Amino acid sequence: MLDPVEQVLAAEIGENCCIGEVFISRTPAGGFILCHRDDEPKTVAEVFHGAEAAAEIAKHDDAGNYRPLKTAPTLRHGWCLEVVDLGELRHALDYLYPGRAAMLAAWKRTRLAPPPLRATLDRQSGMYRVAAKISDKQIDEVVWSFCRSDGGCLRTILWRRDGTGAPASTKLPPQKFDPSHDQTGRGERAIPLLCQEICHLLVNECRKVVKGE
Repeated sequence: MLDPVEQVLAAEIGENCCIGEVFISRTPAGGFILCHRDDEPKTVAEVFHGAEAAAEIAKHDDAGNYRPLKTAPTLRHGWCLEVVDLGELRHALDYLYPGRAAMLAAWKRTRLAPPPLRATLDRQSGMYRVAAKISDKQIDEVVWSFCRSDGGCLRTILWRRDGTGAPASTKLPPQKFDPSHDQTGRGERAIPLLCQEICHLLVNECRKVVKGE
């Protein structure tokens, strides 16, 4: 029996679908083939098997640089990954886009309550406590720079700036907050990569802005 996350994935994928920079298609045997959306599976140089291989695929960009943010639009090209069933597909996606499949399932069941950016910053301690002093103007700039889909992050933002419901950044377009929008800009149907709370990397960016680094 499928668990809730696998049930959502099965419904979303159909015969094929996209998530982030990844294209997913079913095989006649009931498995799945994953590749970069820019590539054709039959022409790639490297073919991998099994969910664990996705960890290596996601680790570096085309230039060999380490990818600290897995939802950045920097997934490398030239690979194809074959998995045997839906369970293995779920695990592969957890390597490629950690936690996003589970977040989608929670969102589908309306079990997400995204905390505002300032609430998350107010919880910080130690060297990150100073991040809470960031101004609204600085938030506008740093969230736009770090989170924009073009060169920043492919997640769809669900959180707000503060308790008033102000947008995360007035510099971001409305599509950045729309789960139905393909954040890659291709305009295709895609499973959204949802962002329910600011990540630790953005917390660090806020800290650096406040400290003037």
